[in-house]
Amino acid sequence: MNFKLIYITCQDKAEAKKIGRALVEGRLAACVNILDNMESLYWWEGKLEEGKETVIIAKTRASLVEQVVKKVKELHSYDNPCVVALPIEAGSLDYLAWLEKETKGE
Repeated sequence: MNFKLIYITCQDKAEAKKIGRALVEGRLAACVNILDNMESLYWWEGKLEEGKETVIIAKTRASLVEQVVKKVKELHSYDNPCVVALPIEAGSLDYLAWLEKETKGE
């Protein structure tokens, strides 16, 4: 089985909880972690921006990444939200079995 961590930034904790809950309730992710009060520096529309954001780290099957991206874009307030997938290359086999069990099958 192939798994991914999905890194998502949100405008605040409330938005992150809304998106995270939708992903877990929809079995698109087995678990999400919400990390509040992250500082961001980024270019947007030709200007250097600085602000606070909240991060979601979602754990899911590789086969669900496109569905996760679609759901995040449906619920997100940003025009162009950060939603990127990173490979899970190894880990606890018990945890990975749980991740597989708690997400939608192929």
